[in-house]
Amino acid sequence: MSERFDFTGDELAPAYRAAVDAIEAGDLVVLPTDTVYGIAADAFKADAVQRLMDAKGRGRDMPPPVLISVVESLDALATDVPDAGRKLCEEFWPGPLTVICHAQSSLMWDLGETQGTVALRVPDHENTRELLSRTGPLAVSSANTSGKPAALDVYDAEEQLGESVAVYLDGDRVSGGQPSTIVDITGETPRVLRVGALSVEQLRAVAPDLTAYDEPEPPTKPADEAEPAEEAKPVDEAEPAGDAKPVDEEKPVDQAKPVDEAKPVDEAKPVDEAKPTDEPAEASNKQDEKKTDSDVRPAD
Repeated sequence: MSERFDFTGDELAPAYRAAVDAIEAGDLVVLPTDTVYGIAADAFKADAVQRLMDAKGRGRDMPPPVLISVVESLDALATDVPDAGRKLCEEFWPGPLTVICHAQSSLMWDLGETQGTVALRVPDHENTRELLSRTGPLAVSSANTSGKPAALDVYDAEEQLGESVAVYLDGDRVSGGQPSTIVDITGETPRVLRVGALSVEQLRAVAPDLTAYDEPEPPTKPADEAEPAEEAKPVDEAEPAGDAKPVDEEKPVDQAKPVDEAKPVDEAKPVDEAKPTDEPAEASNKQDEKKTDSDVRPAD
């Protein structure tokens, strides 16, 4: 039987006690965050995490993020955090920023098919952070069944998730409504995977080299060094001659052929001899086209 508790005001002891007990028992809890309502489970209990995914109708190929109470917990759960990624966390936590990091290999948890990574966030919700300080890291996904909008109040969450959740914490309707922005910081350059409550411009104010999912990869140095040769483009400069096609313009002489004595021109075949000029130009153009295609590296 599910229970609902008021999660506002000063009398929060019953809500905290019920939520902590449920988490310790491996049960699920719905709680408010600064973005949407979330469904939570103990991140270190594999059966509880599986219960969370079952409640949402989600597979192990979509592992849930982990919420933590303070920025300082970042290094306890993640490793090899680049400076740019750390600056983002320090600037936007607590807040609607989820970062994907390399997970500490020593952690005994099973969040699904994570490929050695973990998604972390510190929510900007004081009561929820207090709960996290009591429970430890929680695996938290949006409180909804797969394919439906995330719940913005406890009643919507309860309607969607029903008895699969042991404790519902009613923190009134959340004001955010937008999901968190997700940034991959497993490399030296942060990369935005999903734009949510934080814009790319806001993130770049802290990490100028940050890239977005719909942007091409930055060029490598060898490509930059080769640019002068591309700028010269001797073949391209010769293209006006190809465009003008003076040899082709002379074809009217062949078409006119007013006098048979003009045939010496055909015997000399200046037109045919000029063709090699067109062929290298065409080949060069094709090479240019291939170069252009190979230089364009669409984002993954």
